[in-house]
Amino acid sequence: MVVRDTEREVLNTSLPVVAEITIYTLMSIFDLMMIGRYGGNIAVSAVGLSNNLTNALMVIFVSGGFCISIVSMVSRLVGAKQYKNAGKFAIIGFILGISSCLIITILIFTFGKELLYILGARGIVLEMGYSFIKINSIAMFFFMNMRLLNSILVGYGNTFIPFVCSLIVVSFKIILNYLLIFGIGFKAMGIEGSAIASIIAYSCGFVFSFYHTFSRVKINFKLFFIFSNFFKDMKKILALAIPCSMEEAAFSISKLICVSIIIHSGSVSFAADEIANMIEGISVMPSIGFGMAVITLVGVNVGRMDYKKAKKAAVNCAFYAVLMMSIFGIIFLFMPNVLVNLFMNENEKKVAYLAGKCLAIGAVEQPFIGISLVFAGALKGLGDVKSPFFISCFTSWIIRLPLTYYFISVLKYPITAVWWVTAVQWGIDAILMFILFKYRFHKSSKQLISM
Repeated sequence: MVVRDTEREVLNTSLPVVAEITIYTLMSIFDLMMIGRYGGNIAVSAVGLSNNLTNALMVIFVSGGFCISIVSMVSRLVGAKQYKNAGKFAIIGFILGISSCLIITILIFTFGKELLYILGARGIVLEMGYSFIKINSIAMFFFMNMRLLNSILVGYGNTFIPFVCSLIVVSFKIILNYLLIFGIGFKAMGIEGSAIASIIAYSCGFVFSFYHTFSRVKINFKLFFIFSNFFKDMKKILALAIPCSMEEAAFSISKLICVSIIIHSGSVSFAADEIANMIEGISVMPSIGFGMAVITLVGVNVGRMDYKKAKKAAVNCAFYAVLMMSIFGIIFLFMPNVLVNLFMNENEKKVAYLAGKCLAIGAVEQPFIGISLVFAGALKGLGDVKSPFFISCFTSWIIRLPLTYYFISVLKYPITAVWWVTAVQWGIDAILMFILFKYRFHKSSKQLISM
């Protein structure tokens, strides 16, 4: 149920984040649509597998690690009006994040082919995937650093500038994609053209974010202040970043292993799963957006020692996330084939049929994803990053991975079985996140009263 006195604050903070992430997802969808039209299911499989690999590393170490720790730490310090320390931790988090971005980029650029082979890519899928991922690794370096800068702004409560940044990136990406993939006016570059378009688009986004972050956020750049107690402050950032990264690792690595299991069942099944996942990504974006915004909302109010308002903000975010996810669930249930056919040409009817069935099953998990992501974000805003990690470990490694292997590799069930398994995973995940949310906030409120 919506709590009116915090509704405006929730919407003002959350909607730009939801819009930003939705725009990036739409960009990925248009990207995959163009690639699918250009090269069919082989090209989709090559790019999809490459993106799964790079996204997993990026989410584990940057978006789900340092970005979350920066938002959580900075928002609580801003709420407590400790602006100098907020700026200090923002800079330290950014420095640590850049180091991580550089290592990931070098790893993918140097060992991309070996990593794709481990995941199950063979033959033309492996060659196309390596050609794409080598160029795309450079684009990911700029994208990851752009995300770090935007997380500083979100920690300060400014979610509008990251939204504007997403509009700039997507505008460049879509226009350049069309020109370079299909070769409008010159020779078509295919999937390599998509990767080059990403480099240009994300570079522009990075420059925009860099300028606005350091022009709008009042950060003390005195080196003595920033690096005084550097290792002690670094430990505080890592104390948040490491569990967040491990949570994402638990989810993303298990997902990569599941992808490896699926790709061994054939390119048709993998392409169907990839397309259904890409379309479902539209519906997941509101939950990710509210889940990110709630970290700031809860963190700021916890910094003010206002746990009651922090809890209200979390409940409001959960309400809107579930509402939007349920609407998407209804669309997926009744219109799956209409959405899937946008991605495939007439020669890929089997892929389209399987993807449509997967998407219809995915309607079941939509509300649970909303509940899970929002209450996980609320726990991180409170400073509890370990509980979401333990829950993610349990649902990813004890439920999703073994069941996926059993139904796909042992029983040889169709790809639709994976989507039923995932629905069960998200249902259990949502219940556990909500229970932990209730327990942690009740415990924190009691501690505040006893002080």
